[in-house]
Amino acid sequence: MACHQANDGSSSLQAEYVAGSYGYDLSFLKKHTKGLIELYSADGKSRIALSPQYQGRVFTSTAEGNTGMSFGWLNYNLLSAPAEKRQFTAVGGEERLWFGPEGGQYSIYFQQGDTFLFKNWQVPAVIDTEVYDIENTSLNTVLFSKKAQLQNYNGTSFELLIRRRIILREVAWLEKILQYKVPEGLSAIGYTSENSLTNSGRTEWKTEDGLLSIWLLGMFAPTPETYVIIPFQKGLTSHNLITDDYFGEIPGTRLQKSDSLLIFKCDGKFRSKIGIHPSIAKPLAMAFDFINNVLTIVVPEIHKDKPYVNSKWEIQRYPYEGDAVNAYNDGPLADGSLLGPFFEIESSSPALALKSGESSSYSQSTFHITGSFNELQKIVFSLSGADLRELRKISQQ
Repeated sequence: MACHQANDGSSSLQAEYVAGSYGYDLSFLKKHTKGLIELYSADGKSRIALSPQYQGRVFTSTAEGNTGMSFGWLNYNLLSAPAEKRQFTAVGGEERLWFGPEGGQYSIYFQQGDTFLFKNWQVPAVIDTEVYDIENTSLNTVLFSKKAQLQNYNGTSFELLIRRRIILREVAWLEKILQYKVPEGLSAIGYTSENSLTNSGRTEWKTEDGLLSIWLLGMFAPTPETYVIIPFQKGLTSHNLITDDYFGEIPGTRLQKSDSLLIFKCDGKFRSKIGIHPSIAKPLAMAFDFINNVLTIVVPEIHKDKPYVNSKWEIQRYPYEGDAVNAYNDGPLADGSLLGPFFEIESSSPALALKSGESSSYSQSTFHITGSFNELQKIVFSLSGADLRELRKISQQ
């Protein structure tokens, strides 16, 4: 593996590669961001582009070198704009670091006394616009860090040290954690992000004052035939532990529920979100893009016996009964405007009750595989029981 700070030459690259390719996006990012870093495999096929300017986020990746498909969603207009956007600088990136909770009496996205309306929502600068330090690099990893202060809706202040390490992975790592042999002939790229928070203040973080969580969100480009597939543990009360009304009711044509599987249409045309409670969540979420034949696999940590922050936009009766895994489909806001469009696969750590000087970490791995539909169908069916052949029929109706 190799790591280097990407040099310029963006104009020639962008002229050479077609839109949608990694080379095109790499060129664009070099031109419109500062200090871009690449990790890449020895053969140059597996590549990821990282940004200290945007909190150590993974902007995009590819499994087939510069000519291969770029898997992350980029907001080209916003990245090239002269000014940051108020509320949320949605520049894109297939994995970024946020903190929870988003809503509720312990939210860090709303000020005390505000109603939980979109106009009052504000992403803290430390997870939106502030530059992170590069602490160290090695052949296949980069470690970013940042000191920060936050205050929640309840008025509680947090002093924290953030560390975020990105590690480029080989296919053998995917096979190990999924216990599945990836067939020859498929192209794959994977990486792990290891994220930690340290309570750098003098005050203990207590449940009654509000706690933070580590929240990882991946932004991907929607298509009319893209679906998120999330398996969960079967049980008599499992459907009661699924939240599907974050932004109102989701029509049955967009969200299919079986006794152990959610299939969520993610076309960027209907703002909606689903969440899985940790007691039934599995360490797996997938997306399949039928148009480009791309399988995305996200492998989060799940801690079934621990409390999770609740991010619903309301004063909550149960602020520590939140989700472990989420998916979001972008769509028009009330005024008709769009953040993207994009869709997201998200995961969270448990709530972090940390003493002064104490740290906690949370990691997630992301993989993209492309190639033969039949082989990808076998992977999806083996991991989740979902039949892509049947889903394809529905998607084409």
